[in-house]
Parts: sequence; structure tokens; C-alpha cells
Amino acid sequence: MEAFTTLTGIAAPLPAANVDTDVIMPKQFLKGIDRNGLDRGVFFDLRFLADGSPDPAFILNQPQWQGTKFLLVGPNFGCGSSREHAVWGLKQLGIRALIGTTFAGIFFDNCQRNGVLTVQLDPAQWVQMAQAVIHGDKNEMTVDLSAQKIILQNGERIDFAIDELSKIALLNGLDAIGTTLQFRDEISQFQQAHLQRNPWLA
Repeated sequence: MEAFTTLTGIAAPLPAANVDTDVIMPKQFLKGIDRNGLDRGVFFDLRFLADGSPDPAFILNQPQWQGTKFLLVGPNFGCGSSREHAVWGLKQLGIRALIGTTFAGIFFDNCQRNGVLTVQLDPAQWVQMAQAVIHGDKNEMTVDLSAQKIILQNGERIDFAIDELSKIALLNGLDAIGTTLQFRDEISQFQQAHLQRNPWLA
């Protein structure tokens, strides 16, 4: 998993509430047996017109938001079904952090386990950020996970909280398996001792 330490990039506001995982990743993109091509599916019905061309009205298709790395999302983002494809697609599209006030629980966990940082702010902080990045010429910011700070292009700084285990995993690029493997020696020692005490299990 790609580590998240300090990252500077463009932020785009997507303030709609209750954006569900079918909007983030429509069901027709769940048919593959691997993760390839999921970036095209992200916000497909919003990003593309009926003829398949990009919709110029959608924010991520506009020149000043090309290469967006951070999304300022509305409340209850990621609600609906628990499809992990939504997170995989966002990551493939280059989105490294989602900044909102509330997230759906399973989606929130899927993000943390796949290297996408989810930052929860209070509504006043979110509005402060949105006002700063809504203009295309001032939409860059830096997210410093180690310091737990967001630094806006105008110099404003916003602190955020994150649980320690998620922070360590993201900083070190560890998914659930990688986190477990940090304790491989202790696990091996336990297995050996357990089999010595219970030889019939061998």
C-alpha cells in the first residue's frame, strides 16, 4: 500500500450530501475480476455525457481542477452499499485524501485500509476550507499526516484528529496484512509454543 506522509496538491469541492457508493462507482464497473480500469468508473454518470465525452460542467473535468488529489466532500459521503471498488477507483484516479464532516462507516474503514486518508472536520472548518479552494487559482493545499495539519494556499492551518493505529498504518503504507506481519516473529513463537503444549494439533 502506498504510504501517505506529506502531500501537496489540488483540492476540489464536492459538497453534495449523501453521495453513495453507486454514484462513486456505478454497478456496471463491478463486473471485472481485477481492479483495472476502475478510475474511469469514478463518478461516471457525473463525469461523462451520454455520448461518452467528458461533461465540461463537472468540476473534475475543468482545467483548474485537473490532477485533483484531495476532495472536499459533503456529509455522509460513501453511504449505500459497501463496495470496496469505490475506494479502489478513487485511488486509481489519483485521489489521496477525502475531507468531510461525516463518512459512512464501512466506506470510512475501506478508505483507511486502502491508503486513502479520510479527514473529519467540524462544519465550520469545512466551510473555511471550501471557501479557500473554491476558486481555481487558490485550490492547492498540503496535508501533513504526521503533524495532523492541513495547510491552505493562503497560509491558514487546520488541525485534524485521526486514531493512532490508522495514522501509523497510513504513514508506513501498511494494509491489514502488512500490519499483522509486523508481528510475524511473535506469531511464529506463539505457534511453536502452542504446538509444543498441544502436539496433537500438528
